[in-house]
Amino acid sequence: MKQSWYSSIWLIGILILFLSACSSVKPPTEFAPDGQTVTQALIIQLRQTQNRLNQRLKLPEPQFSVSQINIKNIEPVYVANLAAYHLKGTYTLNLKQSKQSITQKNNLFDLFLQRQAEGKTWRLLTQDIDSHDAKTKWSSYLIE
Repeated sequence: MKQSWYSSIWLIGILILFLSACSSVKPPTEFAPDGQTVTQALIIQLRQTQNRLNQRLKLPEPQFSVSQINIKNIEPVYVANLAAYHLKGTYTLNLKQSKQSITQKNNLFDLFLQRQAEGKTWRLLTQDIDSHDAKTKWSSYLIE
């Protein structure tokens, strides 16, 4: 009787250890997105923000480019059971509107990028908090 009790505790301990090890598995950073993918994601994010601003102010769409991307942190995570990467860093923005040109250095970025299941494409993920139940909802945008 005593031996079966010890073996049950031993089995439960092994099971807890196994389950905790499974939950700490993270995607490998070797598969993180390259610089071109990060640049395209930043451009998508900037266009979305700029479009909302231009609509409100009734301005023509500016031309912009992104350069000098410096990734300071890569955190591998899972979103909807697919590997994703939370990237933070800085970039330089070159903005041309009408006859004016502006360069802004050291702009901060905070992106979530996810490689799709087939591994051929990346998507930019954005977090939205549902006001009804305070749950995080994700939207995704194809990076071409």
